[in-house]
Amino acid sequence: MQTTQSPKTMTAQLPQVHEPRNEGTPLDLDWVMAVQANTSAIERRAATLPGRRSVKKDHQAAWLCKAISLMDLTTLSGDDSEGRVRRLCAKAKQPVAQPILEALGMVGLTTGAVCVYHDMVSTAVAALQGTDIPVAAVSTGFPAGLSPFHLRIAEIGESVAAGAEEIDIVISRRHVLTGNWQALYDEMKEMRAACGEAHVKAILATGELGTLRNVARASLVCMMAGADFIKTSTGKEPINATLPVTLTMIRAIRDYQDRTGIKVGYKPAGGISKAKDAITYLAMIKDELGDRWLQPDLFRFGASSLLGDIERQLEHHVTGAYSAQWRHAIG
Repeated sequence: MQTTQSPKTMTAQLPQVHEPRNEGTPLDLDWVMAVQANTSAIERRAATLPGRRSVKKDHQAAWLCKAISLMDLTTLSGDDSEGRVRRLCAKAKQPVAQPILEALGMVGLTTGAVCVYHDMVSTAVAALQGTDIPVAAVSTGFPAGLSPFHLRIAEIGESVAAGAEEIDIVISRRHVLTGNWQALYDEMKEMRAACGEAHVKAILATGELGTLRNVARASLVCMMAGADFIKTSTGKEPINATLPVTLTMIRAIRDYQDRTGIKVGYKPAGGISKAKDAITYLAMIKDELGDRWLQPDLFRFGASSLLGDIERQLEHHVTGAYSAQWRHAIG
C-alpha cells in the first residue's frame, strides 16, 4: 500500500457528506443461494496480506492517524460507570497527546464514534456535546440477541430517543444456522425501521455462524434488508474479526454495490489490538473496495485497546522511544 500523503493532509480530506442511506432491496433468494465461499482460496489470499503490505516512517504515521479517525472507541463492560464513559469521550475528542499531534502536524483528529451500552447513551451524548463525534449504542439484547423481539425493538427506540445516531444490532444466529433467510430478512428490516434516521450496523457474530458461506449469505441478506453497515462481531465471542471473514464480507459488499449501486459500510470488531493489524485491514479495504471506503461513513474499527498501541507507535515515531502502556489509558 503506497501513499504520498503526509500526516498533515489526512484529516483535511474527510468527506463533508455521507453516502445515501441503504434503503434495501426485496429479498432475492436466488441471489442468496447462489452465493458460495471458497474457504481455502479466501484463507490463502488473507494469509498473504500481512507480508505484502508495509508502510514505514511518515507514511505509517499517516495511516495510523487515519485508523484513529475510523475507530469506534468502545466500552462494553458490566462495570461501566458514568465516569468511565466521560473519560472515554474525552479520549475520543483528544485521542493522542497534543505534543505528538503538533509534531505530526495533525489538526482536529478525533475517533469516528464512541460506542456504549444503551444505559450510557445519554452520558456519552452530553460528554460529546459541541463535537461531531456520534454516539453508537449496542441494542437488541446485545450480545446474544435472545431477548424477546418486541423488547429488542423497544430498546432500539429508547437508544435513538436518548441521542444515539448509530445503532449496533445483533442478528439471531439461529436464522443463519437453519437457513431461514426470510426470517433474517424480516427481522433485520424491522430493526432498520425502528432505527429511523439513526444508521444501523448489523452484527453477524461471524465466529458463531459455522462457515464462510454462511457469513457471505448473512451479509447479503442484511444488506438487502437495509443495513447501513455490516459488522463482524460483538467482541464477546471466542472468535471475532479475522482476515478471512473480512475478505468474505467486503466481497459481499462489493457484489451488493455492483448490482444495486449502493455502498454499504464495514466494521471489523474484536481482536484487533495492534497498530500493524490495523494497517493490514486498511490495506485489504483499499485493495478490495477502494479509497472511498477509507472514510468513517463507510469503515470503522470496533476497538478500545487498539488506540493505546497506535498512540505508542506515534510517540515512537516522533520521539524515537516507546512509552509505557499505562501512559495511554483509554477510560
